[in-house]
Amino acid sequence: MKRPLIILTGPTAVGKTSLSLSLAKELDGEIVSADSMQVYRYMDIGTAKIREEERQGIPHHLIDVLDPWEDFNVVRFQKMAREALEEIWERGHIPIVTGGTGFYIQALLYDIHFTENNEDSSLRKDLENYARENGAEALHSRLVEVDEKAASQIHFNNVKRVIRALEFYYQTGKKMSEHNEEERKRTSPYDFKYFVLNDEREHLYAGINRRVDLMMEEGLVEEVRKLKEMGCDSAMVSMQGLGYKEILSHLEGEYTLDEAVYKIKRDTRHFAKRQITWFKRERDVIWLHKPDYDYDETKIREAVLSYYI
Repeated sequence: MKRPLIILTGPTAVGKTSLSLSLAKELDGEIVSADSMQVYRYMDIGTAKIREEERQGIPHHLIDVLDPWEDFNVVRFQKMAREALEEIWERGHIPIVTGGTGFYIQALLYDIHFTENNEDSSLRKDLENYARENGAEALHSRLVEVDEKAASQIHFNNVKRVIRALEFYYQTGKKMSEHNEEERKRTSPYDFKYFVLNDEREHLYAGINRRVDLMMEEGLVEEVRKLKEMGCDSAMVSMQGLGYKEILSHLEGEYTLDEAVYKIKRDTRHFAKRQITWFKRERDVIWLHKPDYDYDETKIREAVLSYYI
């Protein structure tokens, strides 16, 4: 028999954390973070990480397990998340995978196989050098030439994913988009329910703006300053996260603080829009549109629980 798995995702700042806690209490669940940034220690404010005292005794996995100078990618997430799932099932509990990184969720849910070479190669270094010398858009143009579909799905600023797609093409002669389509046809090894929490765009964007203001009040600038003093720089995967790269640029004199905050809000809104677009392409999704439930979390929780009664 396939083992149970709950996915709870949605755009940033939509309210996933609160709902995941109430579901975990009702279903005797444990939470596995599917967030590409909350995995890092010392990065709490800018990631909107749930504090220990807010977890209500519910075990959380893949939070605060790596240092900021360590790399984290989909292959590493997949391995760590699988290990967490096994531990949770052994305890007789239900894993609730919660977070907004759709690519990570897809990789875990459908057990997608990655053929990429995780070791640094001369090809990868050449592509990284090309991006540094010619810019992210020039690198992205190279991807347009060999895999237009992949290029349409990857923002040019996401240099890491652009390089991965180019590297895949040059090493295999196949398009990453075609490979991904083949992998997407895989069936899941789990008995899962895939919930996407969503909201009206204006309401969501207002929530994002409020969250950024709160991060500033809580000390995001000081958090990034401490990371900088620890040796963290813009070349690190962790420091490419929203909020961190902009404040780091401010600390290095590139932006004023007002400009940095403006960019964080703008880019986070754009990110939320891309997240929603991603989830709309996914199959087997159950949408939870907050206005349909009068913004009442109890009603939303009951809607989710109705699938388990």
